[in-house]
Amino acid sequence: MLYLIRMLLLGMHFLLAGVLGLLIGLCRPFNPDNSRIFARLYAWPIGGLLRLRVKAEVGPLFDQPPGCVIIANHQSNFDLFVLGNVVPPRTVCIGKKSLGWIPFFGQIFWLGGNILVDRSNAYHARQALHSTTQIVRHNNTSIWIFPEGTRNPESQLLDFKSGAFRLAIEAGVPIVPVCVSRYAQRMRLNRWNSGNVIIRSLAPIATSGLGKDDIPALIQQCREQMQRCIDTMENELQSA
Repeated sequence: MLYLIRMLLLGMHFLLAGVLGLLIGLCRPFNPDNSRIFARLYAWPIGGLLRLRVKAEVGPLFDQPPGCVIIANHQSNFDLFVLGNVVPPRTVCIGKKSLGWIPFFGQIFWLGGNILVDRSNAYHARQALHSTTQIVRHNNTSIWIFPEGTRNPESQLLDFKSGAFRLAIEAGVPIVPVCVSRYAQRMRLNRWNSGNVIIRSLAPIATSGLGKDDIPALIQQCREQMQRCIDTMENELQSA
C-alpha cells in the first residue's frame, strides 16, 4: 500500500514539477541555468516522499567553475530525483532524442538547453557532439553525461562510451567524475525508510594536451577511479 501511495504522489509531483518547469522555461528559454532549477524541482520530494537519505559529498564538483564535462553512473529513472540537488550552475545534459516526447519533461528538457541526440543517426550524433563542444568551450557551460549509455543497477560499471571523453579533449576542459552508491539495488519503496545513498564527486581530471590516441587510457582511468569510489561507498554503507 505504501508503495502505491508513494508512486501516486510521485506521479502527481512529476506532473506539477513539469508544469512549473515549463512556465519557467517559457519565460527564459534555453538559459543554461534552467536545468539546475528544473533538477531542484524534481528532486524536492526525495527526503519527505521517497524517504531516501542522501549524503552528498560533492565539494570538487561545485569548486570546479562551469565549463567542464561531468560524468556519472546511471542506475534508474529515480536518478532524476536522487541527483537533482547536486546539479551545479550552468550545467546541461546530453540525452536521447526520445526524451523529447515525454509530456512536460521532454519540453522542459529542451527549453533547458539540454542536447537531444538521435543515436541511430551517426551523422546527427557527430553534429550534436560538435555543437556540444562549442557550448562547453565558448559558453561557460558544463555538460553532464552518463558514459555507460544506459541504466545499470549492477555492482560493476559497464564499459564507457567514448563521446564524453572525446568532447572533453576537443574542448580542452577537465572531466569531473560523480559517483553514486548502488541505491537502486536496496531501495524499498514499500518501507517507510527507503534506503541510504551517498553521492561523491572526485577531483577534476585534466585533459589539456591530450589527443584522440589518449582516449582509451583516459576512459580506463576514469572508470577505474569511479569503480573504486563506488565500492568504497558501498563498504561504508554496509558498515554503518
